[in-house]
Amino acid sequence: MPGHEEPPTLREIDTRLATLKAAHRALDERIDQLTAEGQGSELELQRLKKQKLALKDRIAYLMRNRHPDIIA
Repeated sequence: MPGHEEPPTLREIDTRLATLKAAHRALDERIDQLTAEGQGSELELQRLKKQKLALKDRIAYLMRNRHPDIIA
């Protein structure tokens, strides 16, 4: 059927989750570093925190959809 895509495999989802979690950790470390050093503007910190939140939301979405609810 044209335009019909297979859903991602569990392995593909897990790989994506690992990538997103690593990016989330990296942002967290960068925010901590900038805060501890007193460097980085408030605007930059806000931008990084917004990116971190977006990653967290995407991770939560993938986790929820990793095992879809099956109603018997």
